[in-house]
Amino acid sequence: HSPPSLTLSHLGINMKQYGRIAGWGKYTPAKIITNHDLEKQIDTNHEWIVQRTGIHARHVAEPGETTCTMAVAASRQALTRAGLTPNDLDMIIVATSTPDHLIPALSSEVQDALGAKDVPAFQLGAGCAGFIYALSTAYQFIHSSAYRNILVVGAELLSRSLDWNDRATCILFGDAAAAMIVQATDQPCGLKSFVLGSDGSQGHHLLVPAGGSAEPFGPDTYANGRQYVQMNGREVFKFATRVIGQSCRQAVAKASLTLDDIRWIIPHQANLRIIDAGARQLGLPLDRFIVNIQEYANTASASVPLALIEALDKGQVQPSDNLLMVAFGAGLSWGAAVLQMSP
Repeated sequence: HSPPSLTLSHLGINMKQYGRIAGWGKYTPAKIITNHDLEKQIDTNHEWIVQRTGIHARHVAEPGETTCTMAVAASRQALTRAGLTPNDLDMIIVATSTPDHLIPALSSEVQDALGAKDVPAFQLGAGCAGFIYALSTAYQFIHSSAYRNILVVGAELLSRSLDWNDRATCILFGDAAAAMIVQATDQPCGLKSFVLGSDGSQGHHLLVPAGGSAEPFGPDTYANGRQYVQMNGREVFKFATRVIGQSCRQAVAKASLTLDDIRWIIPHQANLRIIDAGARQLGLPLDRFIVNIQEYANTASASVPLALIEALDKGQVQPSDNLLMVAFGAGLSWGAAVLQMSP
């Protein structure tokens, strides 16, 4: 008789863990500012904004709401859906460009507010591509069998970083948070590929000049509005339309799939014309893309998960679908990933 076969698990060697998205949640402030509202305070109009961006309205935080409170609200939804408590978490990763404070990190504030005692947490900054960076990072901890339950959050309160008299920027952004739980499983699913990139030589096209160590806050800061988002819209548009199609094709190829295998594309909701350009580059109809920019505007790192979660809640997207996510923004940075949320 031949000896019994030994598996890796018999030898105490962990097989590669996959990761399913076990829960998700979102939060958007109740206050809505429409294009018609903006017409009353700046030189713009609804038709002009829609034609150039596709945006009709944006959600804006009220006094008392912070990036942390929004992140916690979204996280609690995700935990409930996953059937987990905060102390079931092994790690928390928060992607944001608008933390409540420079110190401590927003991730630690979220960890404390959730009551996730002693759970490691860190903040990740990669602009509007932040959630894809954070999700890709979470999956490395899952695949290596280091952790089993990871909370990934994208949260932004951009309205307080805007000059509401600057029609070039204030029309573009909104506030939101979205969260997902990545949970280890032995069933094949999860992140099938990712592509990340950065071109810091173009970082000056989208920045907040003051508030860091290079230019601390002071009287000149406020006199010159350097505490607000400044953007070279033309250059950012050119960058985005260049990387969206390219990074999507790279991510699909790395997953050993074709675009025909992808059920939905979830793009960063920065500008409808950029999404249109991406669809043309990929040779796909716009109805293969999840688009909600009209209601929420650009919510930076919350943008991609917010669009995905809204489509899940509507039943438009199924968790077993092959999804292609793509985002681009400050840095200038970009990311694309192929995800199957569950088997």
